[in-house]
Amino acid sequence: MIKRLLTILAMTICLTTMLQAQTVESFVTGLLQQYPEARLLDIYKSSFQDYMGAEHLVGDIESARGYLEQELSTTTSVDLQDWYYEPCGVEGRYVRISLKAVIDGKITPEVLLDAFVRSANGSERPTVEQWTDRWHQMIAVIDSMSLDLPHYEEDKQFIEKVLAMGKYAISHSPEYRDAYSPHYRIVRREIFDKELKPLIAGE
Repeated sequence: MIKRLLTILAMTICLTTMLQAQTVESFVTGLLQQYPEARLLDIYKSSFQDYMGAEHLVGDIESARGYLEQELSTTTSVDLQDWYYEPCGVEGRYVRISLKAVIDGKITPEVLLDAFVRSANGSERPTVEQWTDRWHQMIAVIDSMSLDLPHYEEDKQFIEKVLAMGKYAISHSPEYRDAYSPHYRIVRREIFDKELKPLIAGE
């Protein structure tokens, strides 16, 4: 009986690992198909946004509003990718809301700012150690994919140095910024589904 239970447990662990690997592979493959100029840094960024949320708490709302207004004043709809939102990472716990949604009049700057601030300040953030463990599981799968991405080992070592310092947030790669002009805010999935998605869809 015990041997049978151990066998079932081992099969369950194996199946869970396989499903996780398939999910990571699917996420990475999809990201690189949409953004062929992306590097490992960009895969990592979407992944930690999914796991950790916004990169910092928003203590000064007026500064956040001013930065958003400044970004909107220097960005046009044609500068941006042709989407209003996209999920982050493997699980899509957070959603990137493109400033295109504001520029095209789908939502107001105030609605986006409010959703962003509540998402950043209203969630319990996992620890860097928890994120590091999760990333190490992911990078093991990504390594096995043999992606042949430019600067792969360099990016991998840079990420490890950031994590070793007790930090986790990084910027998009220069190639990604030049090719895709990323201008967005991170919003928690529940807030997006309930409040922003109906507005963007015109419901």
